[in-house]
Amino acid sequence: MEFLAHSGRARGKKASLDIPTSESEAKSDTAAPTTPTQGSLPDQDSPSGSSSVSATLFRAYDIRGVVGDTLDTDIVYLLGRAIGSEAQACGEQTVIIARDGRHSSELLSEALSRGLVESGREVVDLGLVPTPVVYFATHFLGSNSGVMVTGSHNPPEYNGLKIVIGGEALAEGRIKDLHRRIQEGDLVSGTGARREQDLLPDYISRISEDVQLLTPMKVVVDCGNGVSSVVAPALLRVLGCDVVELFCHVDGNFPNHHPDPGDPRNLQALIDCVRNEGADLGIALDGDGDRLGIVDSQGNIIWPDRLLMLLARDVLLRQPGADVIYDVKSSRHLASEILTYGGRPIMWKSGHSLIKEKMRETGAVLAGELTGHIYFQERWYGFDDGLYAAARLLEVLSGEGVSSAEVFAQLPESVSTAELHAPVGEGRGPSLVGALLERGQFPDAKLVTIDGIRAEFQDGWGLVRPSNTGPNLVFRFEADDKVALTRIQGIFRDQLSVIDTTLELPF
Repeated sequence: MEFLAHSGRARGKKASLDIPTSESEAKSDTAAPTTPTQGSLPDQDSPSGSSSVSATLFRAYDIRGVVGDTLDTDIVYLLGRAIGSEAQACGEQTVIIARDGRHSSELLSEALSRGLVESGREVVDLGLVPTPVVYFATHFLGSNSGVMVTGSHNPPEYNGLKIVIGGEALAEGRIKDLHRRIQEGDLVSGTGARREQDLLPDYISRISEDVQLLTPMKVVVDCGNGVSSVVAPALLRVLGCDVVELFCHVDGNFPNHHPDPGDPRNLQALIDCVRNEGADLGIALDGDGDRLGIVDSQGNIIWPDRLLMLLARDVLLRQPGADVIYDVKSSRHLASEILTYGGRPIMWKSGHSLIKEKMRETGAVLAGELTGHIYFQERWYGFDDGLYAAARLLEVLSGEGVSSAEVFAQLPESVSTAELHAPVGEGRGPSLVGALLERGQFPDAKLVTIDGIRAEFQDGWGLVRPSNTGPNLVFRFEADDKVALTRIQGIFRDQLSVIDTTLELPF
């Protein structure tokens, strides 16, 4: 690859954020560890010093904060230095970067690039693309490292980083190692280089070569004004779909609805459009394109755990006996369906980095989460990709010969809630769940504690876990009927009230 010095692309009016200046981005010698100096890092007495890098940024499987509060260009520059240092420690010279459509993302991406370049890395900037395109690029371009600047489905004032180094999505301890590097000044220095590359044609081509629809389908796609707008409609048309676009222009204000398909309120416009257009399927994508939501031909929401049932049936026809991973928020019917199809079900922790790590450990061919992250190892690369998952779903449905509503109606379904959230103070979630585990009483229930507390009763289950993306407790409930669901919710409500009477529960 030839690397050249380039200035950042200007797209629209920039926010008034300061970016640390750097020397030339010309390619140079291999980077070497140095003791940080006044010239290589922001002044430690200034707001950009390491002491001001909040530990709350470093979540379980990504970096996330509020721009102008816990996150700014100086901090992202330092994160770039830390990521570049970690990449060098893993023998990684090239780091791929990209960004979503939030107003802060372009300047944060420039700061990230500068930090990586000043750690001696060669940066390939993909520009404005969904997160899965970064993951794809780490395979397609022969580099195993990439960073996406994205706030995902969080409100517009949030932003963050999703990081892959050496083919591994950083999580937990490795995320915290970046904070340690900044605090201790354990950062390499060097002069790398940066170049831009448009990879969207290759991404579309790779999917269209793999996925073949047996019959054309009419599809409504709701990008929620997120970054998937730049590729999703085009990809679906290449696959042969008749595409109706809904909110498919990038707007960091998210003026139509929040870009989170896990909340049924955000799917109402899609439901209405599917019904009005007589479409075969509705597809909703989150803010950075690694998650999806589905609406069938009758306008029914198909939660991702039921979607995974259908996808598992298809994959296990070709991969009998294979492992399929699902997260703790998923339906209890999912395990029995996977067993029926000849697979081995594995329940695991929620979180994209944690699921990918478990896939590597087990060799699983497919995985999914209730949030809409779907991971294909069969025929793909094992990362979460809402666009590829949508394509594979369309491939399956195109061969069924009946409507999508009829296909999904064949899958088991109980009374259940969506994912529910209760706000708590920053950092309080784990301690509250820990106290509940120690003091709570769940008679006649089997407790699964791999991620929070999942209490499984004869007629249903309930879950509480600390969110890894915000200061919330996360709940979900499923039961044979509404009476059982209400009873299980009451048990959780009563036990939590013993721990903290001030909690405002959403059930």
